[in-house]
Amino acid sequence: MVRPIVIIGGAIPAILALLIAVPMITNPQVPFSAANADDKISIELIKYDLKKISFGITERLTPQKSETLSISDDGLLRYTLNVPNDPTVEKTMTLDKSQVTKLTALVKETGFMQLPMDSIPADESVTEYTKFSLKITLNGKTKQIQWPQQNATSSFIPPLISNFESELEGLLNQTKN
Repeated sequence: MVRPIVIIGGAIPAILALLIAVPMITNPQVPFSAANADDKISIELIKYDLKKISFGITERLTPQKSETLSISDDGLLRYTLNVPNDPTVEKTMTLDKSQVTKLTALVKETGFMQLPMDSIPADESVTEYTKFSLKITLNGKTKQIQWPQQNATSSFIPPLISNFESELEGLLNQTKN
């Protein structure tokens, strides 16, 4: 028969491991400790609404609308809306330092700058879709990637890119309103 002291001795490390692991697993946020005060970041997201127009034998992708979101290191956020034959709309706002730190930490923690791809193509059969172009400069290193919305491609879009898309779309919608 197992002695109670052995059971208690074995349970203590298991309980301590649970106390450490549970908060790490349940916290979905990127830790702010990943970002340093010396980090310099600039982010530019361009969202194009594209439509394929046929000219008989040839086809051309024409932008119906483009939205640009630029975030500088000091938290200045600039939103620009371009619609053909309409005046350009520009809005600016300032992000909290914590939001810029969160974006910086997200870039550093996820390894975005080391992504091996530059572009994900849209399928030829799609006639209307949204295309994204994201350019991030972190501490002098630049990474640019382009991808279509998920239902416009049969290629795999990594969750990392989708995560950046949703994070920046939230800021884009916040700026529009």
